[in-house]
Amino acid sequence: MTSIIPVVLSGGSGTRLWPLSRALLPKQLLPLVSEKSMLQETLARLSSWTAVEVLSPIIVCGNDHRFLVAEQLREMDIKPRSIMLEPVGRNTAPAIAAAANSLSDMNGALILVLPADHVIRDINAFEAAVKTAAIAAEAGRLVTFGIRPDSPETGYGYIKLGDTLSLADGCFEVGEFVEKPDLATAKSYLESDDYFWNSGMFLFKAAVYLDELKKFKPEIAEQVRLSFDGSYKDLDFCRLEENSFAASPSDSIDYAVMEQTTLAAMVPVNMGWNDVGSWTALWDVQSKDADGNVVRGDTYIHDVSNSLIRSESRLVAVVGVENLLVIETSDAVLVTHKDRAQDVKKIVDHLKSEKRKEHEVHARAYRPWGWYEGIDAGERFQVKRIMVKPGEKLSLQMHHHRAEHWVVVSGSAMITVDDKTNLFSENESAYIPIGSTHRLENPGKLPLHLIEVQSGSYLGEDDIVRFNDSYGRT
Repeated sequence: MTSIIPVVLSGGSGTRLWPLSRALLPKQLLPLVSEKSMLQETLARLSSWTAVEVLSPIIVCGNDHRFLVAEQLREMDIKPRSIMLEPVGRNTAPAIAAAANSLSDMNGALILVLPADHVIRDINAFEAAVKTAAIAAEAGRLVTFGIRPDSPETGYGYIKLGDTLSLADGCFEVGEFVEKPDLATAKSYLESDDYFWNSGMFLFKAAVYLDELKKFKPEIAEQVRLSFDGSYKDLDFCRLEENSFAASPSDSIDYAVMEQTTLAAMVPVNMGWNDVGSWTALWDVQSKDADGNVVRGDTYIHDVSNSLIRSESRLVAVVGVENLLVIETSDAVLVTHKDRAQDVKKIVDHLKSEKRKEHEVHARAYRPWGWYEGIDAGERFQVKRIMVKPGEKLSLQMHHHRAEHWVVVSGSAMITVDDKTNLFSENESAYIPIGSTHRLENPGKLPLHLIEVQSGSYLGEDDIVRFNDSYGRT
């Protein structure tokens, strides 16, 4: 039986799915189409395969997402071969090269490259396509998967079907890769049987990919090799060496290799694929009510049709509209016509230019020990909710500009202030003066919830001096 190693690319920020997707909590880590995150869905759909053997995955992600990725894998009881941390984003060609370099002890290994944020409805068709592709990949081909189009989509690149490959029934030469077309061209592609959407998924031997990358983009190949050779272990993560990786040119696998190699092949497949690149795409892939609406959260709708209404934190009422996207989070609300879904990125660009934080973080910020959420803030004060997971603890730290008062709502808190450590229970509180060394820990088996009241002249998150941290943060 053919064995494959999934290489899941979990970078990117999903700006067109703002305000739900943000830089520090992007779409691949969110539960958009089910109760699982997109990353978890990507891994879960491989678990039922029997035609090929799926080995432990490699996850490639950014430093800011490492603990969320690790936690989501732990929830699924998945032990990855590696979680590789990119020091900076350099697009897909270097990310895949880093994973391929880690398999030098398995030169014949087939790697299945998967973005972490796609929807695939027909898992059986996907598995059958991978089984077909494996025949060509074993023979040294770089195989991509072409999606049969069902609409004149202008947001995807296309692949033109070439001649049949004799070595694998259902696998074809690549005629050519085509850039994103205008609407008229996309309509002509839809009417033809020769053009397929470029899915961004690939199957090939790690060694073959690296050889072709050296041939066409030697600087990428060399810098990523140096970065992997200089990589080091940090807790359960593999940190790629920063300077070499940053020196690599940024390029996609399509431009760097697939459009230049003579080894490219394609397996056409119809598997209910969608890259969920916008709110309209998310509306497309979800079950709808009799009026064509997708509704989630605490909502009330009346006389509404063909709309996506999503509430994350409060009641959202929508009356007498059609073809709208209404997305609510605790600190931002998006309302737009479905036809303007691609313009959501302009909002993110505006927030960045104004140096606002709503494009980057949610009101609830996740940390390896749990999360905190702002409740109220004003002149010289700030109030937060804090949740600490069982057995976890915050860093031993000190603040120069603020004092803190902690009130335990539920659970048990082990609190250290300078040289004293005490256990606090529900309705008990502790005071941490400015300049005191302190630490918060949950010694219990249930989540610890508490309220934190900060007061002082400066309340920014960068007013933290860490003396000791279980998670390797500086």
